[in-house]
Amino acid sequence: MSIARNIIVERAGDTQVGARRVELIERKGKGHPDTICDSVMEAVCISLCREYRGLTGHILHHNIDKGLLVAGRSAVQPGGGKILEPMKIIFGDRATCEYHGIKIPVAEIAEEAASRWLKENLRFVDPGLHILFQNEIKPGSAELTDLFSRSVVGANDTSVGVGYAPLSSAESLVLAVEKELNSPSFKLAFPETGEDVKVMAFRDRDSVTLTIAVAFVDRFIADAATYFKRKEAVREALLAFVAAQGHPFAKITIELNMLDDHTRGEGGIYLTVLGTSAEGADGGEVGRGNRVNGLISFQRPLSLEAAAGKNPVRHVGKIYNVLARECAGRIYREIEGIEEVSLFLCSQIGQPIDRPLSASAHIIPADGVTIEDIREPVTAIIDSELASINHFTERLARGEFGIC
Repeated sequence: MSIARNIIVERAGDTQVGARRVELIERKGKGHPDTICDSVMEAVCISLCREYRGLTGHILHHNIDKGLLVAGRSAVQPGGGKILEPMKIIFGDRATCEYHGIKIPVAEIAEEAASRWLKENLRFVDPGLHILFQNEIKPGSAELTDLFSRSVVGANDTSVGVGYAPLSSAESLVLAVEKELNSPSFKLAFPETGEDVKVMAFRDRDSVTLTIAVAFVDRFIADAATYFKRKEAVREALLAFVAAQGHPFAKITIELNMLDDHTRGEGGIYLTVLGTSAEGADGGEVGRGNRVNGLISFQRPLSLEAAAGKNPVRHVGKIYNVLARECAGRIYREIEGIEEVSLFLCSQIGQPIDRPLSASAHIIPADGVTIEDIREPVTAIIDSELASINHFTERLARGEFGIC
């Protein structure tokens, strides 16, 4: 029964995020140190789920959400620099290494999964040359590990997950621009652009300023003059891409690599050897990057949970954030008369994950629509999603949902 799940539907106000005067939105691309951490630890989690199931028939206790990327050292140089000291990826937190006499090679699984993700996503990073792996994964506590032997799936934390729909036009623009910058076609046209990209949008009414950082790869840049020429070509290509998106904005300004200084020659340009600042400037950490919808939207409700690497069948810090996103999207798509919806799911440790302490939907209805008009169908969707949560977590364990 839906009453047992404590589903609450209430009005959130009258003004959608996209209709307010200001929006601030950020996205960190796949080569950003924080996104590397998130993506690598999530890849490790998915591999562990697969190996646990193959070896034991069950997904065992693990949380790999305390990962850290320590920046290396590099000497950039137009025409091609070199790596002086490799980056270090530290795997942290807890995982089951033995189950009923079956040994699980957690460290080897983690390194293989991380190496595979790095090879597939960062063109110039060779894990064997440019990465040192440090395994600090320890066995889980007896109390938390015991949750996995219980017949009822209980939450292993007291936490809140949040999701919303729809994305605003500015949020969609930020996602589109970063994905374009890191698309195969853009890399073919501009191989000098690295995967380390960050996009920050400031929307003031119908005017948007995109401040974008893109790590350029030094082997493709002969000198400072070439850099500034190619930088302008990238900016023009992005403006053309944005214009083709059919956005509703009166003006879009794109500012690229704002620290560049023409007066300093080769000392005033943003170059990297491998296309990521992690090679010699910035470290990264799980949970400091994008939320599970790929954005950091400062006018939206945000969870501070680090979803990447968390266990997908017990840890509500992951489950509820992704489920809230998916459920909010379904509510918006399927129920007429909703302008915007935010969904908050709160768990209690040890309690069944399909019975949250609270499932609270905050809705901005369309003109002429009341909360009473939509309360029943909204409640029904939340109830059905929670009722099928075991199917959802199985999909989550297979990596079917993007989370960064």
